Amino acid sequence: MEPQWLSEPDREIGRPVVGRFAPSPTGPLHFGSLVAALGSYCLARQAGGRWLLRMEDLDAPRVVPAAADEILRTLERLHLLWDGDPVWQSRRSSRYEEVLRDLEARRLLFPCGCSRREILAGAPHRGEEGPVYPGTCREGLAPGQVARSRRLRVEGSPVCFTDGLYGPQSQVLHTQVGDFVLHRADGVYGYQLAVVVDDLDAGVTQVVRGSDLLASTPRQIYLYGCLGQAPPRYIHLPLALSAQGEKLSKRHGALAPSTDSSILCRVLRFLGQDVPKELEPASAAEILSWAVAHFRLDRVGTRDRALPDS
Repeated sequence: MEPQWLSEPDREIGRPVVGRFAPSPTGPLHFGSLVAALGSYCLARQAGGRWLLRMEDLDAPRVVPAAADEILRTLERLHLLWDGDPVWQSRRSSRYEEVLRDLEARRLLFPCGCSRREILAGAPHRGEEGPVYPGTCREGLAPGQVARSRRLRVEGSPVCFTDGLYGPQSQVLHTQVGDFVLHRADGVYGYQLAVVVDDLDAGVTQVVRGSDLLASTPRQIYLYGCLGQAPPRYIHLPLALSAQGEKLSKRHGALAPSTDSSILCRVLRFLGQDVPKELEPASAAEILSWAVAHFRLDRVGTRDRALPDS
């Protein structure tokens, strides 16, 4: 695969904008997830595009009962209304398997029998998100070894793209990640597979999400290439941090009790938007209408920052 710059703005000309929000139902929405929801909503609607909703509920042990319903109610209450029916990843296993079979038929996928401890022991160095897979099973399983996961073969050319906020990015998957898992040892389909297949099937052209996923984007772009498809445009937003400097999670980033209007104004200000003081008493629908009309990506910035005061 030759290196090429992907997701340039001029690729969007004549391409209808379809954005999405894809929360995991492992608890209620927190401030950090609402940053991604509101940013993606504003940018999609500002372009006259559609905004879709997907529940990333593949990892069943982490799913909290009724969390998805609570997320849907919160979005509706904040007037963040999506187009069409929500998509549930847990109902799409047959589609993921279909894609894996196609990759296997083209020898792009291979079974891996390595345990995490074996990968740690054999990894040449630490990569973007852990030890780089050393390619142990690329040419076949060792005698007596049993397949645990399925991995996608990667090449040595850099995968390059331009992020809408963070600018030019480049990653050599072979040395920085290694062949990566698309079907996990516990039987769960990998995040990189599911997110690409879901976005592709839904016609998503614009992915707006937190900067913690910036490093995984080259893997997704590479998989798009393996499937013969063009990737969406990517825009990664800065993370909201706790007072201790940690990325907000459902553990310590739950939405504080306040009015819907106050929550939306706080998120917009976190994203650098100059919300007028006189707009604060307005309804959620009115604030969103203002946000769609006035949202400016060049005001967002790339610095992660602490959760703003109520």
